[in-house]
Amino acid sequence: MIQKLTAKEEDIMSIIWKLKKAFVKEIIPELKESLHYNTVSTIVRNLEEKKFVAHEAFGKTHQYYPLVSKEEYSKLIMQLNSQRFFGGSYKNMVSFFAENEKISKKELEEILELIKK
Repeated sequence: MIQKLTAKEEDIMSIIWKLKKAFVKEIIPELKESLHYNTVSTIVRNLEEKKFVAHEAFGKTHQYYPLVSKEEYSKLIMQLNSQRFFGGSYKNMVSFFAENEKISKKELEEILELIKK
């Protein structure tokens, strides 16, 4: 069972998903905020312990790659947020976005077409 990540773990996972394979030194320049090499290395090892990434060893360095897809993680986060904020109802969640003008009528129509298929 996959679990929710911390904000920093999510940031680093986003980079690993984007790059598909990455050494810590390749992750650092992609980060929004500056983090020390050792900090990034620790976070990546935590991701490995949580079974989000694995590595291939090249001498003393490791190249990391995702074990959990972005889609799998997105699905988990949507389920957790739906339960936490909308009582598990996707209808309530979509209504919330419609009422707050975060989703257009055209987008809702496109969603309905997807449902019909």
